[in-house]
Amino acid sequence: MGKNQESEKLQRGLDNRHIQLIALGGAIGVGLFYGSSATIQMAGPSILLSYLVGGLVIFTIMRALGEMAVDEPVSGSFSSYANRYLGPFAGYLTGWTYWFMWVVVGMAEITVVGVYVNYWFPDIPQWLTALATLVVITMINLTSVKAFGEFEFWFAMIKVVAIIGMIVVGLGMILLGIGNEGQPIGFNNLWAHGGFMPNGMKGILMSLVLVMFSFGGVELVGITAGEAKNPRKSIPSAINNVVWRILIFYIAALGIMMSLYPWNEVGTNGSPFVLIFDKVGIPGAAHIINFVVLTAALSAFNSGLFSTGRMLYNLSLQNNGPKYFGKLNKHSTPRRGILFSSSFLLVAVFLNYIVPEKVFIYISSVATVAVITSWTIILITQLKFRQSKTKEEVKKLAFKMPLYPVSSYLALAFLALVVVLMAFIEGMRGALIVAPVWFMVLYVGYRMKKKGSTANPIENEKLR
Repeated sequence: MGKNQESEKLQRGLDNRHIQLIALGGAIGVGLFYGSSATIQMAGPSILLSYLVGGLVIFTIMRALGEMAVDEPVSGSFSSYANRYLGPFAGYLTGWTYWFMWVVVGMAEITVVGVYVNYWFPDIPQWLTALATLVVITMINLTSVKAFGEFEFWFAMIKVVAIIGMIVVGLGMILLGIGNEGQPIGFNNLWAHGGFMPNGMKGILMSLVLVMFSFGGVELVGITAGEAKNPRKSIPSAINNVVWRILIFYIAALGIMMSLYPWNEVGTNGSPFVLIFDKVGIPGAAHIINFVVLTAALSAFNSGLFSTGRMLYNLSLQNNGPKYFGKLNKHSTPRRGILFSSSFLLVAVFLNYIVPEKVFIYISSVATVAVITSWTIILITQLKFRQSKTKEEVKKLAFKMPLYPVSSYLALAFLALVVVLMAFIEGMRGALIVAPVWFMVLYVGYRMKKKGSTANPIENEKLR
């Protein structure tokens, strides 16, 4: 079978507009709407620097992925590339870790759905909301990829419009005094409460862990390559737009938020986004924004479940996962992988029943390690990918990694720093224990699979 076998099985039903909004939707979810309060408390206004630095690193990782995805647009993306350029175990480790990451992130997303539903209906238990969310989003993902793309397009569009609206309204309050009796609020809050860096460099460094977690999902654009109608056009466009999206949707939004409210008050009385529209005095604005942030969590969860099904499908093609996941339903979607992932997400429903107030920090810490592992393997794979090419082949690459290889090594060093920093944050240390255990489980599973496999490796790539 050729390298694009999976592309011939999955439908190329995603238009450029779907790809653009999926890339955006994956990056703007829990991290901005719910986790931003925690990062602001760590670093104060200087959190803007953390997002800027983190955004540059993310752009580097995305360009590394983009170079490979444009040259070899396959579903499963970086797991397939790791399998090809680093070896079967690397593909196995990458695919299962990325699947694990999105299952864990999915748990965080449906947890947050419960938090925002409680804004309207405080008596509804979080576990019940989580269960309902799981069922509905699973049903959406079992339809065709085009239907998924449409849902995600509108999910993402709602939050994009809302964030732009918040930025415009916020600037009106800051510069023109709208909602403040005509008195411009100004930007004084950015330095009036302990300075721009109230917690010093330590605050900035500590915040980098949650900042990087908030960016988890941008690599989804690589997963969509196998189902994009024109990947060589849509993938570069989506990746190149990552930087300005981060500038607008994270830095501008949080900068305005901290200008309107002292940084040490942000998040103490509910969602900052809700408070801003409440302050303007627009009737029902708080309810509208609560709906938007609820949509954001649903959007990210929708994308995550999409990616887990595709990753399991690709793992089966590599012979790194059960052949059971290699079959598609009548809509050309990996139904079995999606349902398998959904069954694991029931754990989140249970956690919301047992410890609803602690679920988010536990889950985000484990997810951070998993996504950093995936990003690290993307960077290393790209280095091997480039080394495998002749000078003539490198010249023909349509979407080259900028500043190769220096940019890759700098990004790898930054990711290593983030892992070290996790050891100094209470609530995050547990993830550094979970990660080695997870890797050991994967290694044992891989060795058992290899020992028990007697099939022809060529035949193993065929779907049964």
